[in-house]
Amino acid sequence: MEAQKKGQVISRIYIGFSILSLAYVSLLSLYSPQMTMDLVQTTLPNTDAMSSIRGIYGGVGMVIVATLVYLFMKDVRKGVQFLAVFWFAYLFSRLLTMWIDGPLGDFGKQWLVIESVMCLIAVTITYSLPKTE
Repeated sequence: MEAQKKGQVISRIYIGFSILSLAYVSLLSLYSPQMTMDLVQTTLPNTDAMSSIRGIYGGVGMVIVATLVYLFMKDVRKGVQFLAVFWFAYLFSRLLTMWIDGPLGDFGKQWLVIESVMCLIAVTITYSLPKTE
């Protein structure tokens, strides 16, 4: 029982950290799409570009945050599993970019490491949690 409780606490900390991280980028993107793109030194040339960043990183990001909050409260195991897939999708996208377009810059390399670690943590937590079925 103690191991199960410890696993739940670690899972909640992990999900909570992910919620805060994703909420920050989402709220920043809703407030100022250009500030988000400044992180990758890209200028948004028009309102269509701003609307796309606001929609994908802001709006869709907030849906992901809301989903994680729900899973945080209702099903921690599914929340961690969702994050394993979520972080893997980013990791895969960066690897695909390296394969198709060439080496990443410093920003991309930094996030490749972060996303790899976040994915690995989620997979490790998932396999250490007792089955609920």
